[in-house]
Amino acid sequence: MKILKVAVLANLKVNAPKFEGMSEDQWDDLDSEKTVNSIMEAIRSGGNECEFLEGDSTLPTTITKYKPDICFNFSEGHFGDSREAQVPALLEMLRIPYTGSRVLSLALALDKPMTKRILWWHELPTPAFQEFDRADEALNDDLKFPLFVKPSREGTSMGISAKSVVNTEDELHEQVSYIINKYKQPALVEDYIEGREVTIGLVGNLVGPVARRMPINPDAPRVQAGLYFLPPMEVDLKPYKLTDAVYSNRLKVALAEELDYLCPAPIDEDLVDELNWLAAAVFRVMGANDVSRVDFRLDATDNWKPYILEINPLPGLAPVISDLVIEARADNIDHATLVNMILDAGLKRYGLK
Repeated sequence: MKILKVAVLANLKVNAPKFEGMSEDQWDDLDSEKTVNSIMEAIRSGGNECEFLEGDSTLPTTITKYKPDICFNFSEGHFGDSREAQVPALLEMLRIPYTGSRVLSLALALDKPMTKRILWWHELPTPAFQEFDRADEALNDDLKFPLFVKPSREGTSMGISAKSVVNTEDELHEQVSYIINKYKQPALVEDYIEGREVTIGLVGNLVGPVARRMPINPDAPRVQAGLYFLPPMEVDLKPYKLTDAVYSNRLKVALAEELDYLCPAPIDEDLVDELNWLAAAVFRVMGANDVSRVDFRLDATDNWKPYILEINPLPGLAPVISDLVIEARADNIDHATLVNMILDAGLKRYGLK
């Protein structure tokens, strides 16, 4: 078997730019050296060579020098509305294969309101929403309190806290203003779904009719062949109900190693099947590749009806604490195997395996 040269592309927190006025959570999305090293160890354990390259303006020089067969990409980027798509765009220009979703899918997924417009158009269940460019915009008639407010283009629950759930016009305007001023981007406001939050991880690629559309016939077979679904995961928020009623940035970052992760989540098989189907549907209409994580809220007032919150086509791969890694471990898949599953999906997609 040919030994491949794999470039591991990421953005390290220690290498991130520093600038005046940056928020304390500016680089919470970026990765640690421990995560990058663990991914490199995993790729080497699969019998391939690898080298880490920072996914920044140095990449055109370093990658042409290294000449990889494929890149294992999980670069978050630093600046811009489509920052997660910048490295893939460069790789496509250089005609270098890479794992994960492509340029358009990454750009769309980072923009949460745009993702929700796509889900809405495809009649996939997602909470009613409105994008606010100004704090004084009038609230749409189809939105009713309580509402949930978050940044339009951030991950790791950045900007999300107990104050994200608003119950009055005054609270809404205050939180929208806070998001716009702090993160310099529109605020996404959506119906708050009272209930449980569950996430579904999936690895692989759909086979068969996988254009960015859903079957017209609702009784047609559900298209999800080619995807490997990891067990659903839920974070037990009961111990934090007085301080963090939602899966906040504080919980995801500061308290990640203290949380109780329920995986597999305690939900019945029929609901797991429905969540897997919806995750595959989101994967399909967003044009995702190789790996993703889809987040849901289960409505406690409507027999745990699932609502799609978002898709993350660049899910975290930190050993032990990342959602996808926890789900894999619950399925007896260790970190190294998970990394190589993602790499193999990319290699197969490019016809390199």
